[in-house]
Amino acid sequence: MPTTRHVPLSLLLLIALTPPASAFNMMLNTNLAVYWGQDSYGASNPSDSAHWQQDISYYCADDAIDTFPIAFLNEFYSTGGLPSINLANTCNNVDKPVFPGTAMPDCSFLVAGIQACQKKGKIITISLGGATGAIGFSDDTQAKTFAQTIWDLFLGGSSNTRPFGSAVLDGIDLDIEGGSQTGYTAFVTTLRGLMANGNKQYYITAAPQCPFPDAYLGQTLNAVGFDAVYVQFYNNWCGLTNYNNPNAWNFGTWDNWAKTVSPNPNVKVYIGAPASSAAAGSGYVDPSTFANIIQQIQSQYSSFGGVMLWDASQAYANGRYDLAIKAALTGGGGTGTSNPPTTTNGGGTTTPSTPQTSSSSSSSCGGVAAWQSSKTYVSGDQVSYNGHLWTAQWWTLGDVPGGIAGVWVDKGSCST
Repeated sequence: MPTTRHVPLSLLLLIALTPPASAFNMMLNTNLAVYWGQDSYGASNPSDSAHWQQDISYYCADDAIDTFPIAFLNEFYSTGGLPSINLANTCNNVDKPVFPGTAMPDCSFLVAGIQACQKKGKIITISLGGATGAIGFSDDTQAKTFAQTIWDLFLGGSSNTRPFGSAVLDGIDLDIEGGSQTGYTAFVTTLRGLMANGNKQYYITAAPQCPFPDAYLGQTLNAVGFDAVYVQFYNNWCGLTNYNNPNAWNFGTWDNWAKTVSPNPNVKVYIGAPASSAAAGSGYVDPSTFANIIQQIQSQYSSFGGVMLWDASQAYANGRYDLAIKAALTGGGGTGTSNPPTTTNGGGTTTPSTPQTSSSSSSSCGGVAAWQSSKTYVSGDQVSYNGHLWTAQWWTLGDVPGGIAGVWVDKGSCST
């Protein structure tokens, strides 16, 4: 597993000087949630150090991602009666010190990064479970006690064993993929009560599988109000690749649940998707295909809240797939900060400057098609526009060459 790298001073300064972003709004249908913590790309590509998982603040450098569920709190009850977390190469109980008498790693070095993201208007939650988590409750009493533990360790409570130190997370996410449904309703209900008496807004989300009802959280989803569900439309027969199959794609079923069954009639339903073809066994679709799906779902279903991606490392390694999806969610209008951070060979980060035009140079545009506002382009694609040759730096749809988005590099005027 790669060793931990800390956020560069240059990126911290960039974040500090960035104007405050608007507050997170769960009621929008343009939100993007991306899991961070497991370094799924780096785990399967150990030689590609340029795309190993970075500090969480690295992924907050622009406006693409709105929500970061930290993955995962993978053990509910471990040494000393406390849970434990595993954040892959960033923080785990093997490579990092643990609190005495427990298996909980001290990840307090992440405080600055978490708080920097929050200051930019993003919400950071802790995700409980995962595909290999040691999770579950024996009864409601145990679940209620565990809710207090989570409140004290990660949210508005207090404890000497807070893994993220003074950072107060914005809520929890339940990615429960095994065990029984015992206790989860009591757990969420108790946590809701604690949050109601807190001094800020908290959120509770879940990541059910797309087959309805969910085998592990179905009863809880029907009994307690969630703010959003990140439905996993991948690794299942109802995944994104079956969007055009009316007997498989079932977003409408989840929309109906949101409006007629959920105790929270304003609950938002997200399309959960892999951020690259290697991020899941099935369900990945290219940005252009996904953009078309998003536009149709946005217009059809009022419960639609946005997209969830697994995970940040895969999205960045896949040509900033997150930027492409955010552009699709916002109608191709970009993501605010136009130039994404790039990674140096040493793992540090820099922010590329806005591309400069070079009208004095001459480039042949013979055979290069004119730019089209309705066409999707990816990194390396070339177009002609206003007598110049332009090359795309990353995925783009509707961004005019020479415009403020900074997507296109001017290669010079076309020779005759």
